[in-house]
Amino acid sequence: MKIYDNPPREQWAALCARPRPDDETLRARVQEILDLVRTLGDTALQQLSVAIDGRPLALEDTQSGLPLVVRPETVAAATQRLAPATREAICRAAANIRTFHQAQKPATLRVETAPGVCCIQKPVPIQRVGLYIPGGTAPLFSTVLMLGIPAAVAGCPEIILCTPAGKDGTIADEVLFAADLCGIRQIFCIGGAQAIAAMAYGTKRIPKVDKIFGPGNRYVTLAKQLLSADTVAVDMPAGPSEVMVVADASADPAFAAADLLSQAEHGPDSQVMLVCSDYPVARAVLDALERQLQTLPRASFATRALETSRVILLADRTETTAFINAYAPEHLILSVRTPWEIADRITAAGSIFVGPWTPESAGDYASGTNHTLPTGGWARAFSGLNVDSFLRKMTLQEITRKGLENLAPVITEMARAEGLDAHAAAVTIRLAR
Repeated sequence: MKIYDNPPREQWAALCARPRPDDETLRARVQEILDLVRTLGDTALQQLSVAIDGRPLALEDTQSGLPLVVRPETVAAATQRLAPATREAICRAAANIRTFHQAQKPATLRVETAPGVCCIQKPVPIQRVGLYIPGGTAPLFSTVLMLGIPAAVAGCPEIILCTPAGKDGTIADEVLFAADLCGIRQIFCIGGAQAIAAMAYGTKRIPKVDKIFGPGNRYVTLAKQLLSADTVAVDMPAGPSEVMVVADASADPAFAAADLLSQAEHGPDSQVMLVCSDYPVARAVLDALERQLQTLPRASFATRALETSRVILLADRTETTAFINAYAPEHLILSVRTPWEIADRITAAGSIFVGPWTPESAGDYASGTNHTLPTGGWARAFSGLNVDSFLRKMTLQEITRKGLENLAPVITEMARAEGLDAHAAAVTIRLAR
């Protein structure tokens, strides 16, 4: 990780840049997949399964190959195979996540804005949502909880889940158990951009959804971006994982190093940032990082991620806070002597972890907050996933005759001033009765 010593603000934009390769070949391939699924539906899923994964996909029970639809007995068997300690851990995490998200559920708002004029805002669950759970190099069953629980709390009537099989041709038992715990009954064994396309367009077997949630690789992320333009709503721009650790002399170097590696191990396109008060602190953290890196099974992923990561030295706290807000990290860890002095001044971060005993992995799994967060600087404008993500806020209004009489001069004057006489007539015709 290259060290930058008190860089001037004119360099901050370059230092905040994420590794985003502009790959036209990737874009063309993803568009090809989307077009194929849109025109051929389930047949395209079969073709792509053979072409990309090298194995046939069975649409019917009578066909040979990987079953597209995950049957209830498969889920039940996965639950039985799961180690009791793992089941208990998932259940405890789910309880904490449910408690925090249940508290987020909004109430119907009813306001009389003027005599006889009643305005209402009512939360309405999105009717059919699609959840994408990556398979890849690690089965992210924690993401099932992070997506499925707020969807259930919001009251979404229909929840679809797509996830790819692993190299052994099966979905991880933990993923199936977590889905069952969330009450998800429609599970499909399909991944990649083709899964996103199937949920966006709908096929004979996979229903078309109203909104798609969940992280994924570059193919999945780009598919969501392309489809969000005119086909389906998506949760947020969520690309490769990232973390920013802010440390001073009070920080334990081993803690800070572990937090950096917890995100670097996600994949080679992740980015981690270390912001330190001085060089000795940075050196101590980097030395601890090198020692811990040698013990990681996923060291190759982490090493590649560190190549595009940085250390920023900023002695002034005001500059530190400004740099954090400029970078807008997905995860922000404050390992400093008085962390709330910084935390209370942060306006752009996906989630903040305050103090030495709050590792990022707590939020990833079990504290209760959601780990689906905006990356790539989008924390300046987007929230992390929450119950509101699965709701629409619909307004209603009811006006009495007396209320309309009171509003009439305002409505008619504004309508005529805009040259929209029919708008004014909708009021005057009523009051002429």
